[in-house]
Amino acid sequence: MTSRRPVGVEEEFLVVDLESRRLTPLAHAMLDQLPEEGFAAELQRSVVETNSTPYEDLMDVRAELVRLRGALTAAAEPLGVGVIGSGTTPLAGTDGFTISPGERFRYLSDSYQFLAQEQLICGAQVHVEIDDRDVAVLAVQRVEPWLPALLALSASSPYWQDADSGYASSRALAWQRWPTAGPVGPFRSAAEYDQAAEDLVASGVIEDVGMVYFDIRLSAHVPTVELRVCDSCPLVDDVVLIAGLFRALVVRESESVVKGEPQKGEGRVALLRAANWRAARSGLEGDLLSPVNSRPMSAPKLITWLLDDLRPALEELGDWEVVSELADAALRRGSSASRQRGAHARDGRPEDAVDLLLQETRRS
Repeated sequence: MTSRRPVGVEEEFLVVDLESRRLTPLAHAMLDQLPEEGFAAELQRSVVETNSTPYEDLMDVRAELVRLRGALTAAAEPLGVGVIGSGTTPLAGTDGFTISPGERFRYLSDSYQFLAQEQLICGAQVHVEIDDRDVAVLAVQRVEPWLPALLALSASSPYWQDADSGYASSRALAWQRWPTAGPVGPFRSAAEYDQAAEDLVASGVIEDVGMVYFDIRLSAHVPTVELRVCDSCPLVDDVVLIAGLFRALVVRESESVVKGEPQKGEGRVALLRAANWRAARSGLEGDLLSPVNSRPMSAPKLITWLLDDLRPALEELGDWEVVSELADAALRRGSSASRQRGAHARDGRPEDAVDLLLQETRRS
């Protein structure tokens, strides 16, 4: 069996008042009740982040995410608030737009103005361990054409500032406004990648290499590659599914780099951006673009293709049974964006969409 590379997950959650269902700036009051390890503040005071311990087994990853979510809920409920795992919220409210204290957060607010002030979006980031940075920088460029499928699986942000955006992931569109967001590369080596990061810092556009926000990036501090395109997900099983697919992609493409095999996916930046837009537009309920020839393909068909294509790697990792079952369930229930719209439409109440997110985020 291929050695399992440890997987870690960062999840961001929106904090909502349980009576009004609107955002509330009480993340720091929650954090006061939680240990420092595993929990962190974010730019807005209505957002809180969890950071998992890395695990090799996907079921251990799942158990860790459930534990962290449970701790958040326990800290939230005495304050009359709840947490939702979604890219945006159906009901925002002006109280949500409150910048957290701290020098870095002040820098972000002063430097980026409305980008920071509208940063009421939440993502799920997945880290996969990889030791050789030269292999990693080539592998992530080969993984990149498949990222829109992972975005579609996570799509949970149909609402933007209290209105239906018309997108399955409005968060993805909002995130792309940041100056370093988007496709990685092209880079031929880790040295080229690191030089580009240093040049961006020297340009004054960003303060440090931690603000290189490529859709998939090399960590500057630990030996991992990081997936950054996905919305936060209300259902923990969707996060585990994405983590399993991403790890299999990283493992397969790393091994292909070492073997000198040609890249299969479309690597042109214009088409990568178009594919990400397509995934943000319709999630699982419309077409995605084929990572091989950029032609439209229904989302369920493309994700089934991805699953079949990754089956050898998933079997080698011992993940095939878990990932295939989770993928089947995700395709049967559809995207969170669609479920939220359905809850809202039943009685015309956005509060019902918030309640659905609260329930799904708590479900283990």
